[in-house]
Amino acid sequence: MASIVFQQVSIQGCNRSPSCRRERWPSSSIHTPPTPSFKKNATWKLAASKSASEFLSYGNSKELKTPDGFRTRNFLKAVTTCSEASTSAPMTIAVTGASGFVGSALVRRLSQEGHLVKVLARSSSSKYYIPLKGVSIVGYNDWESAIKGCSGVVNLAGEPISARWTPAIKAEILDSRVRVTNRIAAAVNACSEESRPAVLVSASALGFYGTSETARFDEASGSGSDYLSKVCIEWEKSAKAAETARTVILRLGIVLEKDGGALAKMLPIFQLGAGGPMGTGNQWFSWVHMDDVIGLIMQALTEPTMEGVYNATGPTPVRMEGMCTSLANATARISWLPVPGFALQAILGEGASVVLEGQQVIPTRTLLSGYKFKYDTVDKAVRAVVQSK
Repeated sequence: MASIVFQQVSIQGCNRSPSCRRERWPSSSIHTPPTPSFKKNATWKLAASKSASEFLSYGNSKELKTPDGFRTRNFLKAVTTCSEASTSAPMTIAVTGASGFVGSALVRRLSQEGHLVKVLARSSSSKYYIPLKGVSIVGYNDWESAIKGCSGVVNLAGEPISARWTPAIKAEILDSRVRVTNRIAAAVNACSEESRPAVLVSASALGFYGTSETARFDEASGSGSDYLSKVCIEWEKSAKAAETARTVILRLGIVLEKDGGALAKMLPIFQLGAGGPMGTGNQWFSWVHMDDVIGLIMQALTEPTMEGVYNATGPTPVRMEGMCTSLANATARISWLPVPGFALQAILGEGASVVLEGQQVIPTRTLLSGYKFKYDTVDKAVRAVVQSK
């Protein structure tokens, strides 16, 4: 039973810090820019009284910010990007973490749609082989030259957190995320304006909000106060240093897919009829189907009004007990054999908090962006995974 340990690209937790200010997006601050290229739910904060000429000047000034504090560094470039995004021309996307759970699914999707993918390997000696059309492998020493001229960059790199947290493991959890993201930001900033990618899409985690059995969080909520929260704060801070026209940070929930993550470890046990919740079962389980994670990344790459933080999680979070009930129903089994919290703590130590604690997170800004979830309930998501081949 101890093998039922979540392994995902996201992290549970974050810490309140002066570097991570509380973010709010009142609905009244979401305005429609005066151009037909933008969608009605655009997230620019604009002065409605300005003329067209003043508007363009205003866009080039230091005053234009998105509601979450991200500065739009070149508004005219963003407008150009809007026009370009409406075409069907193939993109060239650089990807870190391409061999991971989410990264491998993204690379497949990009390849299937005819885009070119540059896989940024974390080691100059890496010998990746990805037999997909349009995919090339770039060694660590060549990241800067590879990023030049790309349409966008997707950063998904990070050491898995489903292990017993020794001091060395905790250091690597932080360093693997911050080091790679810093390298990406430096490579982007070294590009000329003409060759610089228009957008950076960088992963973070719902763990930013901390854990609670009673609170409800969305993108406007502040951070938590544990070790993993510090990782999230530093991770996101590194991404914000990239001087792209847009930086999009996706805080990932627990990703559901048969080939990896939490469900891959839970599903075989439930199919044997020996499944049940971990711990009390009352902890929140903020899930998201893999198809929606990839869909959100694709929208972030192509939608010029997306900037700042978005929760990549399904709109209807459930408690662990509810998740296990859905999994039992999908497998025509019963959920009856819980895994005691003390057993996981004995094996994982401090790392057991990833499994035994959770948070109720709502994707408010994600829904306002116009994204339509393919799977809006955990029953649909779990059933689709179980029935997939």
